[in-house]
Amino acid sequence: MKKAYFWLILITIVWGTTFPLQKLALNGISTSTYISLRFWIASIVSFVVWRKHSFKYGVILGLVFAGSFIAQTYGLSLTTASKNGFITSLYIIMVPFFSYMIEKEKPSVFQYFGFPMALAGSYFMAGGLSGFNLGDLLTFISAVGYAVHIVLLTIISKKVDETSILSFQFLTVAIITTFMSIGSAVQYNYFSFAVAAYTAIFATVIATLLQARYQKIVSSNTAALIFVGEPIFSAFFSFLILKEQLSSRQFFGAAILIGALVFASFRKKQQQPL
Repeated sequence: MKKAYFWLILITIVWGTTFPLQKLALNGISTSTYISLRFWIASIVSFVVWRKHSFKYGVILGLVFAGSFIAQTYGLSLTTASKNGFITSLYIIMVPFFSYMIEKEKPSVFQYFGFPMALAGSYFMAGGLSGFNLGDLLTFISAVGYAVHIVLLTIISKKVDETSILSFQFLTVAIITTFMSIGSAVQYNYFSFAVAAYTAIFATVIATLLQARYQKIVSSNTAALIFVGEPIFSAFFSFLILKEQLSSRQFFGAAILIGALVFASFRKKQQQPL
């Protein structure tokens, strides 16, 4: 169990590094073009490295993931980054709902405290909210998609080998985002390509493989609480790389998110001694 926690926390750290790096890489290249490049690299690597490829499950996961990604991207263009980040994080409290509906898994006593804490922490990390618009609605739809993707990944990874659901999942996202990028500026540089390669290999291929392998061990609900560490690591690496500063409210939100992470691990320690 310790191993599962270690790897799931590690991938949240990797995801956290992608935010400042991608912000720098997106100078001179459209978002959809960059995303398509990232997922083309990820799909090619997956097809080359592994022999088994599940078309059905890969496409199902890819469609859900691509839809969430697209809704979030368009939502970001119509609302503020803070609101987009907070509303996206609502997937954390949606996971228990879909997990119960699909897997019949009920949250533990500790998770009943952990999920509201994660919601409150995300709110303060976002700096608060005001108003509601079409961008917020699209972002909310993306949060639903991310929650469904987490639960489906847990279920599907129990049926087939984890490596078999990678290639077609990434290829589906790559094809959809390629169509979206038609007409956009295509100005690659070495840095943007290097970041795309890094995020494709480490934050996409390896991270999704580890997520599929260990998420089913700790459960979808616990994994969702572990993933609240992503905005904390994102803020940390944004400070190191971009020199971005956190307000006192955001520090307070980060502390609450860390508390939610503690509840996630404490729940498993009570049920399955390490």
